[in-house]
Amino acid sequence: MKQIDVQIMQQSYVLTCPDGQEERVQEAVRRVDDAMTRIRDSGKVRSRERVAVLAALNMAFDVLDRDAQQALMANAQAEMQALAQEQFTPPEANEAAQAELQRQQELAEQLVLKLDQALDADARLL
Repeated sequence: MKQIDVQIMQQSYVLTCPDGQEERVQEAVRRVDDAMTRIRDSGKVRSRERVAVLAALNMAFDVLDRDAQQALMANAQAEMQALAQEQFTPPEANEAAQAELQRQQELAEQLVLKLDQALDADARLL
């Protein structure tokens, strides 16, 4: 672990970061500093604590929004793949499905005939 000195809204902080991750930590510090400075400079909030909370909320909202967009994109891609799969089903698969449907219809008709015969015989007993 490595310690680095950073500044957020002109206040110094010493942060610990994993080796090799200094640039990522610096980028995160830059984003936090930018977000907090924007809020402070808007003139509506002066308290450093309130500025930090608002910046954290804004950044969290941005992350959630990005996650939601990624989920929507993943769902759209999955639907597109499913549609593409349906469109490019080989004719042999369609023929097999048609044959199976025909076989099931014939079985259903045979069952109805047997039921009719059984009910007809039962009606004669009365």
